[in-house]
Amino acid sequence: MGAEISTPKQANTPVLETKPSTIFERKTSQLTEVHSKKLWKTRFHASKNTNTLVVIDFTASWCGPCKLMEPTIKDCAAKFTDIEFFKIDVDMLGDVAEEFEVDAMPTIVLMKNGEELDRVVGAKPGELLQKIEKHRV
Repeated sequence: MGAEISTPKQANTPVLETKPSTIFERKTSQLTEVHSKKLWKTRFHASKNTNTLVVIDFTASWCGPCKLMEPTIKDCAAKFTDIEFFKIDVDMLGDVAEEFEVDAMPTIVLMKNGEELDRVVGAKPGELLQKIEKHRV
């Protein structure tokens, strides 16, 4: 079984935020890198109406511990295809980070039906896996 990855046809082609098959969403996982408030509002609102576990990774490009967690997040998104994963750069969407009261990175928030269930603050892959397993049922 090979992994399918969606890639842009041209390097300078803008990625459409409204299509589920963009570069930010792979067929083998549910990892969405959110770069606009509009996309965030649309996707987050839609997730509130389902019983799907949502994992939101608040990160920053300059954050060392965030880089340590990145492989764990990607692996979890590939493994747990029944869970929706979002990656939000706090420098790009600071107002979203404020809404979730994020004051340290990485902060990973687990939600279901629009309600926060749990969070992991810091580079703690084992704790994240434990909490995902706990809340995905």
